[in-house]
Amino acid sequence: MTSGQDRTVPVSLPFTGKWKVENSPLRRVPSHGTHLLATTYAIDFVGVDDAGRTAPAVSWRSAFATEPPELFFAFGRQILAPVSGTVVAVHDGEDDHRARRSQLALIPYVLGQPARLRSGIEAIGGNYILIAAEDGRAVVGVMHLQFGSVRVAAGSRVSEGEHIGACGNSGNSTQPHVHLQAMDAADPRTARGLPLSFTSFSEKLPRAGAFIDRRNTLPEESSIVEAL
Repeated sequence: MTSGQDRTVPVSLPFTGKWKVENSPLRRVPSHGTHLLATTYAIDFVGVDDAGRTAPAVSWRSAFATEPPELFFAFGRQILAPVSGTVVAVHDGEDDHRARRSQLALIPYVLGQPARLRSGIEAIGGNYILIAAEDGRAVVGVMHLQFGSVRVAAGSRVSEGEHIGACGNSGNSTQPHVHLQAMDAADPRTARGLPLSFTSFSEKLPRAGAFIDRRNTLPEESSIVEAL
């Protein structure tokens, strides 16, 4: 990997359409509350419709129980390579589990977190793809992919914007979303997280009425973004 003070990794949004930002490093670092598995600067995106909804309806299950992942707009959406480079690792063996918007349904899920951590990266990242950026700057990971959707293999050469999989609800995921992170090595168990910067995107801030173009920065927490 490259050395130097500036380790910020430039990437593109790994999707088209509208997505809501969660766990932005602009809100806090470490963004997910931990440095484990090189997630220090990781960021999440949840697919939404034009009204900013993650799913088309709210029912009694939304308040009290689990819901099928297929209900959510993000599920099955194409995921694109955020950088050009070489695939260094792939995992596609985890089922997409049921989603949880209910606070009651989240209780047993949270209690099971220590067991998932002990079970290894697959239990946390779900189905994932790790790409070594062609400039040698970092390894970029795309996590929580849909079971059976991965379209690349270790050793494959991918181009930025190439269709590599689909958004799922595998691993440590309460509803379908895509998790993106950059690392200084290929093994998340020993790597250190690196900061990200998105080369270009359009962003609508919370309570704002219009999208504005952004370049070489991060989106704000709870904003809606789409690719330029």
